[in-house]
Amino acid sequence: MSKAIGFSVFDTDIGHCGIAWTASAIAGTRLPETSIEDIERRYGEAKLSAPPPFVHEAILRMRHLLAGEADDLQSLALDMEDITELNRRIYAITRAIPPGKTRTYGDIARELGDPLYAQAVGQAMARNPFPIIVPCHRVLAAGSKAGGFSAPGGVDTKFRILAIEQANVKPEGSLFDALPLAIKPRNG
Repeated sequence: MSKAIGFSVFDTDIGHCGIAWTASAIAGTRLPETSIEDIERRYGEAKLSAPPPFVHEAILRMRHLLAGEADDLQSLALDMEDITELNRRIYAITRAIPPGKTRTYGDIARELGDPLYAQAVGQAMARNPFPIIVPCHRVLAAGSKAGGFSAPGGVDTKFRILAIEQANVKPEGSLFDALPLAIKPRNG
């Protein structure tokens, strides 16, 4: 993990989120319902402090995104020093998914050049140190199923963020899953 020098906790429409930074890039993000203690555990030597301008900009843009404004956050600098080359490639593809759109683990694996990478994509999403900026919430399992989501609140949080972004997906087991059965035409 990169040596973060500072961190901050900030409010968003989905709850408290956290961000940590190095001298020149974002070292990680946490969401939602992040406490100062959670960030301190995650980033050890980093100090709670006022964010420098590039981090302040990231916070504002993440707040706006989580309030429903479209922003792909791709221009935010990330410290990927300790990220494997494969995961860097996966995160780059994931960052290109626009707000309100989704892709599957398999889609990303095929873009990497091998459908067998789908499991590696899932593992990269589970280890994503930059949620929201690397929008792992936009990556679903086959058939638009949730897959996993390691943030507090799990897949409920994933679908909450997707709803804010107006993505055309629905949570598994939702009330709407039963709707086609209820309106099925009768025979005869």
